[in-house]
Amino acid sequence: MAEPDTTPATRSPDRSDSPPDRPGSSSDRPAPPSAPSAASPAAPPADASAEPTPAPFTPRRLLLFGTGALSVAFLPFWLNWLRLTHPETEVRVAVTRSAERFVSRVALRSLVGGEVLLDAWPDGTGPSGADQIDHVELAAWPDAVAVHPAGLHFLARFAQGAADTPVLMALQCTRAVIGIAPALPPGAEQGPAYRRHVKELDQYDNVLIAPPHPGRSASTGRNDASAAAPLPALLALIERRFTRGEG
Repeated sequence: MAEPDTTPATRSPDRSDSPPDRPGSSSDRPAPPSAPSAASPAAPPADASAEPTPAPFTPRRLLLFGTGALSVAFLPFWLNWLRLTHPETEVRVAVTRSAERFVSRVALRSLVGGEVLLDAWPDGTGPSGADQIDHVELAAWPDAVAVHPAGLHFLARFAQGAADTPVLMALQCTRAVIGIAPALPPGAEQGPAYRRHVKELDQYDNVLIAPPHPGRSASTGRNDASAAAPLPALLALIERRFTRGEG
């Protein structure tokens, strides 16, 4: 699990330090972000919301889905960034139960200005209609989906065709472009399971994977984890699909 490092970047990332041959479609890979530094890619850049000319983003309806990796704690930051840089984009947010260990739906709701969906079927104990997700409507609603961060457990379930939660069911059925930013513990990126899942996801014609970057592990304290690409890099990957007329 990648631990966020909020030390301000002092230099641009050195591309020569990046591991070669990341899995994923080479034609759809984003360029390495100019911030933050290669030593701390999990942390949001301090000036991300202050960019004078934000990159264009064609999709008008975005579903932002956070899974149970530690960097989901940055979701409030990225939501605020989206609101400032792309105010015309309608955003809906969903999180997994494991993501709630690191980020509060109450906090996210205050930034979204509406409900934040929990990726779980209703248990029937709450008020009528509470926390219910219409997976058919959710599959049809977005122009694009950003899974940020995407933990290894999510990648395994999605790649294997699992549809045992409302959001997973929607993602298996939607024709929207789905951008995925994996966040992996030490060793996972080089392991056979992750590589197999990436190959399986390559069979989806609407799925794009933003390769992870080196990040510090909360368990080892070393830069041996694979942190999720920043959200702007993931949106740029999605945007390139739209500008090619394939969105």
